[in-house]
Amino acid sequence: MKRSCCVFLAACVESLTDPDNVLQSWDPNLVNPCTWFHIRTTASLAYIELYKNNIQGAIPDELGNLKSLISLDLYNNNISGNIPPALGNLKSLIFLRLNDNQLHGPIPRTLAGIYTLKVVDVSNNNLCGTIPSSGPFEHIPLNNFKNNPRLEGPELQGLATYNTNCS
Repeated sequence: MKRSCCVFLAACVESLTDPDNVLQSWDPNLVNPCTWFHIRTTASLAYIELYKNNIQGAIPDELGNLKSLISLDLYNNNISGNIPPALGNLKSLIFLRLNDNQLHGPIPRTLAGIYTLKVVDVSNNNLCGTIPSSGPFEHIPLNNFKNNPRLEGPELQGLATYNTNCS
């Protein structure tokens, strides 16, 4: 656990801009660097709670390596870029809250393979394409996708193709 936590946190510190110095309070030299108050652990890294911190930059792909992650809360920041398809590797994820950021691009279809997902909120971004309609997305309220001007309502699998000019 210590290694995966350190790899993720080091990637965050390197790839994100942190005008409020939230990430700088993390000390990689602690006996257990995962004791940082924005990270909660059980037997492994389970909760990342970096919401409402004005963090800027892209979500690190390395996040997809945290296989035991249960909750990823990055909402209400200034995170930009695409949602990494590598998040689809998080097969224990229950909560994915990325709302109120500056994310763009499509919702990765890899997320539809996370059958443990109960809460997905990507509202108030600039996502495009279609909302997945399979797997856990069958039960996610449409309000959790609102205010994404280029995001089209649930895809009709096999019935229609969409040219959404989304990349």
